[in-house]
Amino acid sequence: MNSVVSRTWSAVLFDLDGTILDSAPGIIDALTDTFAHLGLPVPSREEFMAYIGPPLLASFQERAGMTEVQAREALTIYRKDYRRDGAFDSAIFPGILGLLDSLRDAGVPLALATSKPEDQARAILAHFDLTSYFTVIAGASEDDSRTSKAHVVGHALDELQQAGADISRSVLIGDRIYDVEGAAAHNLPTIIVEWGYGSPAEAVGAIATVYSADRLRELLLG
Repeated sequence: MNSVVSRTWSAVLFDLDGTILDSAPGIIDALTDTFAHLGLPVPSREEFMAYIGPPLLASFQERAGMTEVQAREALTIYRKDYRRDGAFDSAIFPGILGLLDSLRDAGVPLALATSKPEDQARAILAHFDLTSYFTVIAGASEDDSRTSKAHVVGHALDELQQAGADISRSVLIGDRIYDVEGAAAHNLPTIIVEWGYGSPAEAVGAIATVYSADRLRELLLG
């Protein structure tokens, strides 16, 4: 899985949380406030790490045992809290800006593919001056009709194609098994970054794992 990837990529899709941004502090604070607001036992920080990556609506049901109605209420509370206090409580991972510069200089179209609501993702990218790097910014829909990573990746690919990009040799960069599975639904390979929030086992199915932005640059640009 760690052999040199010798393809020339026509487009690169990036996950956001755990791939571009270390956004765990703001997410965990908002989750903590959400559980406290609902009068529920607050999971540990380590337990909350598993909530980062997959759609929160599903995590509330599968990990916290909420009904769909309860999960939707929790999601509404979380989003209000996160927008108010946590959305910008993040930091760009080391080397990412240089990598994005290199990809832009090489003329490779980039898309963001995140499970965050799309409007929220746009605001976060703008806050960190990252918007200009991306041809497409794709995220979950506010009405939750587009929530899974597979749906988001499909949306990103459609938008790239409409923008005139060649998507025939696209690759997704992410940190969780949900990225691998979402990309695989569209026959896209995935490169997993080790600095994110996933465990080594979640890299199964990825074509490579990387430990640094410099190594990722080598695999993307040669």
